[in-house]
Amino acid sequence: MHNARVTPPCLIRAALPSDEAAWRGLWRGYCEFYRIRLPDEVSNRTWQRILDPDSAVMCIVAEVEGQVLGFANCVVHENTWESQPVCYLEDLFVAPAARGHGAGRALVEWLHNAMRAEGWARVYWMTQTDNAQARRLYDQLATADGFVRYVLRPR
Repeated sequence: MHNARVTPPCLIRAALPSDEAAWRGLWRGYCEFYRIRLPDEVSNRTWQRILDPDSAVMCIVAEVEGQVLGFANCVVHENTWESQPVCYLEDLFVAPAARGHGAGRALVEWLHNAMRAEGWARVYWMTQTDNAQARRLYDQLATADGFVRYVLRPR
């Protein structure tokens, strides 16, 4: 008999106020990955919006054995290409030690199921072209549409 590695089940659920410390730790890792420094007031405001039921911003977390190992921050919004709202998956992050065990896939699949249940026209996201690990997963789940993102900021 051989020893097979068994991965504990991954629970996907809405972020709760008690997830703040875990989310902030993962959020720091996400910002470090993308080499950005956000002012504390931006992170604080993001967390406030996540918990605000009237906000378009939402967060789901991936929990394994009581530990939050990943998150997906999303914005559900109206759009001009469909009559139904769409979901923008703005931020997805899984702790480096937990990658490759299905948490990222489970987060995206939860959103896919929510799309059908909530009547969203689509879920969409972007990543950096050189984010090879994420793109291996994303290429299994969806089709890249060829759009290039441009950013205009105040001068």
